[in-house]
Amino acid sequence: MSAFTAFPRKGILVALAIPTDARGRVMRRALGTHVAWLRRQGIHGVLALGSTGEFVRFTLEERKAILETVAELAAPLPVIANISDIRLAVAQELGRFARRLKLAGVAIMPPSFFPLSAEDQLAFFERAAAAAQLPVMLYNFPELTGNRIAPGTVAAFAARAPLAGFKQSGSEFSYHRTLVRLGRELDFSVFSGADTRLPEVFQLGADGCIGGLVNIVPELMVEQFRVHHEGEPGSVEPTASRMREVGRVIGQLTFPLNVAAGLAARGFDLGRPKTVISKESARLYVKVARELRACFRRWKLETGGGADGREVFRRRDHLGDSASSARPFR
Repeated sequence: MSAFTAFPRKGILVALAIPTDARGRVMRRALGTHVAWLRRQGIHGVLALGSTGEFVRFTLEERKAILETVAELAAPLPVIANISDIRLAVAQELGRFARRLKLAGVAIMPPSFFPLSAEDQLAFFERAAAAAQLPVMLYNFPELTGNRIAPGTVAAFAARAPLAGFKQSGSEFSYHRTLVRLGRELDFSVFSGADTRLPEVFQLGADGCIGGLVNIVPELMVEQFRVHHEGEPGSVEPTASRMREVGRVIGQLTFPLNVAAGLAARGFDLGRPKTVISKESARLYVKVARELRACFRRWKLETGGGADGREVFRRRDHLGDSASSARPFR
């Protein structure tokens, strides 16, 4: 279990993908192999059970077990636990558990599905944070939650709770400007989920990135951070160009299945999908994995035992084309 580490105020953090088998069980060996490799690439921390980690597909007890496993495997890297849930009691329990694990902090998204007023968002954040008693990162991804965290809510929360960071994901790229200004005024770090636009993100003043593509091409993203934030000599354009190419290829497939395809191309085993997958998505998965693997070979990036992902869908009962034929993996 990891020792207590400070909340990371800058850097490249992985929104960690979680490998599971056909019964939905976490594949500890595969996870450990991947995390050890990420650490060797120089990443600065881990967001556990975020959107890329598909936290909504796990029970409370499964999430707690995963947090404990990630804390152990990732040490000494700082680990931030995403405790988001539509139920306040679950977020509070996960926050208390994160504190028992001595994690670096917790991330909180607005509860999803139902619309929330700014006042109700703030109340939820405050009560979840009070249970955790750890540094907090507010996590904005309105395309997934259906609820946007407004600047006023950010400022109000910072006045009442230990706001250490903010993660901005989704299509509203211009929001980074407002968040960076608030972060400087209120002393919190701004992390972006815009993996393929890091030069722009850093020019706007963001402190780092927490992204799904860190699972796949961490060395490209760490290099851009080092050039911009640490003064390492060189140009970011070569790696930025490669990131744009990764984004183009991976954009053919829906998130987070596209991250799994990238991991397959890089030589890592993410196991079986956690939900039913159509034959069309399975076809795209294989296509994306093949195209990415070709890119990695061209760029001379290590690919280990990388494959095209066909083994994930080898059995027909792992696919579903209709409500009558589809069944979940877990």
